[in-house]
Amino acid sequence: MDNGQLRIESLNENQPEALTEITAIARKIGWGAIDILRAYYRGEAGSPSLEVKDKKDGPVTAADLAANHYILEQLQAAFKEVDFGYLSEETYQKGAIEKDWVWIIDPLDGTRDFIDKTGEYALHIALAYQGRPMVAIVGIPEADKLYFATKGQGSYVEMRDGSPKQISVSDRAKIEYLSMIASRSHRDKRLNTMLERMPFKERHFMGSVGGKISTIVDGNCDVYISLSGKTAPKDWDFAAPELILTEAGGKFTSFEGEDLIYNSGDASQWGGLMASNGRCHEELYALATQLLSEIDATSA
Repeated sequence: MDNGQLRIESLNENQPEALTEITAIARKIGWGAIDILRAYYRGEAGSPSLEVKDKKDGPVTAADLAANHYILEQLQAAFKEVDFGYLSEETYQKGAIEKDWVWIIDPLDGTRDFIDKTGEYALHIALAYQGRPMVAIVGIPEADKLYFATKGQGSYVEMRDGSPKQISVSDRAKIEYLSMIASRSHRDKRLNTMLERMPFKERHFMGSVGGKISTIVDGNCDVYISLSGKTAPKDWDFAAPELILTEAGGKFTSFEGEDLIYNSGDASQWGGLMASNGRCHEELYALATQLLSEIDATSA
């Protein structure tokens, strides 16, 4: 497959060689975006100021916009003859994109952490087919690390100067042995109460969904739980991290055990979402559902 020569009518989910080459191109673009974000984060000579602006769903900076422009420009140049759709946090307009194949992009996941200099930010690039991720890139700029996955081909991590290494989740299989990771800032009272009542061995909190999922595929943590409240996470928060996790042996579903569907018309992912090493996934979301029911009954 030459850049720009792959035609969408010839691509389907059962063409692993084509998807592998698409992943290779996306990896190069991911590293380029990492360089942009790191330059802004460090205020390196030549990088403009952050120019933070508040939006309805959170802040946006010049770094978000610069990385977004770069990723879209590079993808469209690499696949200029391909009829891909593009769903990006920075250019999103409500409504489904009427394409089978859609790139789902978050150029800066964890903008608040980026602004606050916690280092816990990431970038996400995913290619979805009919609402399900097939290619995924998650970059962790401050670790100079990039995770990538292709459907059916496993998950890998690469450092700037090293060869890709295949990764897999932990084998811890009892809830009381598991380490949980949750959002540092996006937690309401219901979620906090539920997490306190679950008998995890350890509890950790950090920014960026991509960062949290990286701790699971690295084997340091085992469970990530998200629960929408007045707002909900978006497609671009989950599409790339989901495939990285599932190809590493984990699971990522709703509390009902259903797969997440992306580009459905509403980018919000409402309800409870469970990501885990998969060893006791069904038990985890059943317990979470039970605890939520008890919490809601108490507060009614």
